[in-house]
Amino acid sequence: MACAGHLWAIAALQSSLLTSPLAIVIFLSLIVGLLMVVLFGYTSDQKAIGKAKDQLKAHLLAVRLYRDQIPVVMGSYGKILRGTGRYLKLAFKPLLYVIIPITLLMVQVDRYLGATPIPPNAPFLLTVHLAASTTESASTNDATLDLPPEIATTAPPVHVAADNEIVWRLVGSKEGKYEVKVAAGQTAGVAATVTKTVCVGTDLPRISTVRLRGHFWQRMFSSAELALPESPIDSISVNYPDRNIEIAGYGMNWIWLFFILSMIAGFVFKELLGIQI
Repeated sequence: MACAGHLWAIAALQSSLLTSPLAIVIFLSLIVGLLMVVLFGYTSDQKAIGKAKDQLKAHLLAVRLYRDQIPVVMGSYGKILRGTGRYLKLAFKPLLYVIIPITLLMVQVDRYLGATPIPPNAPFLLTVHLAASTTESASTNDATLDLPPEIATTAPPVHVAADNEIVWRLVGSKEGKYEVKVAAGQTAGVAATVTKTVCVGTDLPRISTVRLRGHFWQRMFSSAELALPESPIDSISVNYPDRNIEIAGYGMNWIWLFFILSMIAGFVFKELLGIQI
């Protein structure tokens, strides 16, 4: 029985670590810090970078030693500028190899850690934005909402004609992932219907705060859903609460914490592996 209790405790600890935003950020920071240093080391000219850094140190030392000799100091400053340019040229290509995959990774992780699901029985807003070019034939008064049984409206919709928007206040009674249907406009007597996923609960689901029609680059960074089909609806958004990770009594966005920890991990691994950055 004691052994079974220990196994249960270990399983519970592993489960809590897998679903803890802080543990996930720490783990990712260590992995990314290591990969960042290793990738930089393999894609850069380590000897040239080391030589450029040594030359910069020598010129900086010359400025301190000969600070009373203006011609020497000015010459050293010129060499420092040229040396900095050489160093940046050597580091630029490796940095591209490092930054691009990390940026793509951060975009995907933000789907899980950037916002929290809507808590059960907590009100939230769903906003539908109509394209300006279609509002003459599809006014904000034409939009309707079709909700699953677990989600209900708590107030009449607010029509913001100046912004071509309709805002509904909703509430979810049960944890889960639901599809809300929005219909707007009339084509041959039939309204165009699109859907938006709404996450209710306390877990770490993949969250998309907005669904867009077109806007390719904006979708790449801010939406985790497919593009809306052709319709008068330009976007549908949900005001999910922002997630703050508590550390040392302070709430912090996961991206700032990830940046700080991955930089620290990178410098530690750099020294351990002897890689010039």
